Amino acid sequence: MDDAERFHYRPDVLEQLLRHGVRPTDRTRPGLVRDFVRDLYKYEIRRLRERYLRRDFPKTEYAGRVDALRQRYPVLALHAREFVDDLDRACDE
Repeated sequence: MDDAERFHYRPDVLEQLLRHGVRPTDRTRPGLVRDFVRDLYKYEIRRLRERYLRRDFPKTEYAGRVDALRQRYPVLALHAREFVDDLDRACDE
């Protein structure tokens, strides 16, 4: 990484990241941030599956719970390059 490389995260992305306790600095690579959030999602989905297998809730609720969890992570629908403003993306490409 270049010492001068800085990223300006989109405000809407920052808001979504903060919901998960993620606060990237202007030097944090968007790919690293997305990977972290994806790993957090994967952890939560595994935990949900473990709860289902322990029969903490009925099978009929499982799909709805998975969908609700997925909807809590809309930022994962974006590519890492979409986390930052257009100006930053133009410099990256």
